[in-house]
Parts: sequence; structure tokens; C-alpha cells
Amino acid sequence: MERRLGIIAGSGELPRRIRDAAVVADRPIFIVALEGFADPALVAGMPHGWIRLGAAAEGLKLLRDNAVQDIVFAGGVRRPSLLALRPDWRAAKFIAKAGFRALGDNGLLTAVIKEIEDEGFRIVGADSIIGAALATAGPFGKIVPDDIAQQDIARGIIAARALGALDIGQAVIVQQGMVIGAEAVEGTEQLIARCKGLALDGPGGVLVKMAKPGQERRADLPTIGPRTVEHAAAAGLRGIAVEAGAALIIDRDRVAAAADARGLFVVGILAP
Repeated sequence: MERRLGIIAGSGELPRRIRDAAVVADRPIFIVALEGFADPALVAGMPHGWIRLGAAAEGLKLLRDNAVQDIVFAGGVRRPSLLALRPDWRAAKFIAKAGFRALGDNGLLTAVIKEIEDEGFRIVGADSIIGAALATAGPFGKIVPDDIAQQDIARGIIAARALGALDIGQAVIVQQGMVIGAEAVEGTEQLIARCKGLALDGPGGVLVKMAKPGQERRADLPTIGPRTVEHAAAAGLRGIAVEAGAALIIDRDRVAAAADARGLFVVGILAP
């Protein structure tokens, strides 16, 4: 029998894709759903438990009691303040050792993964379960970026790399050579919404999402899905560029169809 997979589920479509892939593969699973983030529909009819984000001891107990061996992190989680986190004794022990405030998101995830592996679990990446969802190079639909958009993509690669090197975010929006927005704690959808009011006249901007330098590939890979396309179109963007081989595409066919229907390009890029 395959090793039992524990899905630490946050928001978005990725937890559902992983759940469905495991079910199709007849792999036993247990879902640890994070309160305030995971969709209740995700766990309907599935073995699961709910925990708040700071309840590390309860989460580890759930995983052990349900014979979980492998763990995958899936979905978005907005990083809380220490006050909002309300860490239990196990989370407090980790925070004291890792330095919660001093770490960026990637550094924190790397520390969390090490802590969980020290407890005897194996962490696996979402791409190892739904590997076909990794972005490939080239356009996903019928629309391709023109010369102006290509220049914005090139500018976006540089800006996203600089942002990622500081372990702040993975995405930027560039319009006509100007970086009009950079992702921070709010996430990609909120970045897009914020930049709608900053758009310039003329050709629309481009969302560029890149893995951070030294990205922990088993958690928080750059991810887009049909909702990303819808938000981009609503904000007047011309297209989306993601790093080939380092970004997850949720429902690629739906992403391509949504982009074509809304007149946007979605493209996988090979970054230098």
C-alpha cells in the first residue's frame, strides 16, 4: 500500500487538485484543514481534521493518530502576526528556535519543513503528486505577447528576482516598462486588485510570477489558475508570465480557455 499522504490545506484550488489526484491514484489521504483558509467543501466525505494555524501540537497529533507518513503543503495561507497566531506550546517552541519575525516566507517555510521532518514525517512537493501541472515554456492559449509585452516580461523577471532575493514575494506587475506593483504579504489576487487603480493609459500591464532564488520547492511554488486569469482580465492586464519548470498551473486547459476568452496571453518563460 502507498504511503498515507497528509494534505495541509490552505485556500485556493491546489488542495482540491492534490486531493483528487491522490483519490484517482487510490492513495490513502488525511486532510488537515486550516481554519479560516481551507474550503469546507474540500473535506466533505474525506478523512480530515480542522485546526487553527497556531495549533502545532494538535496538528502533529492528528497526523500521527491517522498514520500519515508523507505531508504536502497546499494552498494559500496569509502569514499572521504573533498576536493573531496564538501559538500553542509546540508552536511557541518552534518560534523561539527559528526566529519567526526575522524570517521571510520562504525562510519560515524551510524552517517549518525541517521541524516537521525532525518529527519523522517526509515532506513532498505538490509537483510530485500533480507533476503535469508544472508550467512548460511557451504560450498556453492562442494569444502570444507582442514586443511591448515581451519587454515588460523581461523587466518583470529582473524585478521579481530582486523581490524574491529579499524573500518578500514572487510576483510583480509591469506596464510599459514601469513596475506598478510588487507582491508582499497580501498575495497575488490582492496585488492585481491593488494595481487596477494604478494602471497607465495605453497597453495594459503584465503579471510576472517567478520562483524565489533558493525557493523551497516542496512548498509555496508560484501558482496560477483560472481565477488568476479572471482577476487579471478584470484589472485590465494584457497577460500573465510564469516561470517554466518552477510554477504550478491549476487546470491548464481551463486557464488557456479563460485566457483566450478574455483576450489575455498566458505564457511559460525560461528565465536566465
